[in-house]
Amino acid sequence: MQDPIRTRSEDGILEVIIDRPKANAIDLATSREMGLIFRDFRDNRDLRVAIVTGAGEKFFSAGWDLKAAADGDAVDGDYGVGGFGGMQELRDLNKPIICAVNGICCGGGLEIALSTDLIIAAAHATFALPEIRSGTVADAASIKLPKRIPYHIAMDMLLTGRWLNVEEAHRWGFVNEIVTADKLMDRAWELARLLASGPPLVYAAIKEIVREAEGSTFQTAMNKITKRQFATVDLLYSSEDQLEGARAFAEKRAPIWRGR
Repeated sequence: MQDPIRTRSEDGILEVIIDRPKANAIDLATSREMGLIFRDFRDNRDLRVAIVTGAGEKFFSAGWDLKAAADGDAVDGDYGVGGFGGMQELRDLNKPIICAVNGICCGGGLEIALSTDLIIAAAHATFALPEIRSGTVADAASIKLPKRIPYHIAMDMLLTGRWLNVEEAHRWGFVNEIVTADKLMDRAWELARLLASGPPLVYAAIKEIVREAEGSTFQTAMNKITKRQFATVDLLYSSEDQLEGARAFAEKRAPIWRGR
């Protein structure tokens, strides 16, 4: 049987491909496998950036596998260490993740995309939250989407299940960039290489601050930063990379980031 998730790594970049024909839908077993993959990515010091995409040109992912659900997969079952899709509930996932949307991105597929840091999409990509039509709730999207795009647009998607083309998704700000389908992965890797060349400890601090500040007031978050109460900030401020950045600037040269 074909593995539903394919991976490859190169130059500190991990590529994760959802490959479950026909719609790259995700059942419990696939979600658990994705959780292990992203946990290993988080813990592997040699990997700095991840790209997640779907196989083929039609579907990024249709999300939750309703056929598997009809056969007994519980909607509140064991999704694995990172929750549905392996990353949205994975603790301390402080490395950049790029989503390359190669087609239809709906339901849980859109929730996976919203769990990443940058979203680039092929010109034929479409987006929707059709859970309302199958009598269930897009739980993660109900939490995340109104914080990412205008409230009334998010509620329109959640309450009606209507589809957005890639231009509208880009206009509302949850797609960073639109490219032609034949250039999608080239652009994803170009962006990943740019990020992989950057300072990993700074990326980790950015992700922790952004994540933790979401539920805090500005001053509370600032106080935690200045008091070094974020683990990633404390590590960064005591690191060789912090000194290297200052020295490289003073010496007018490119810094060499070692992640320590």
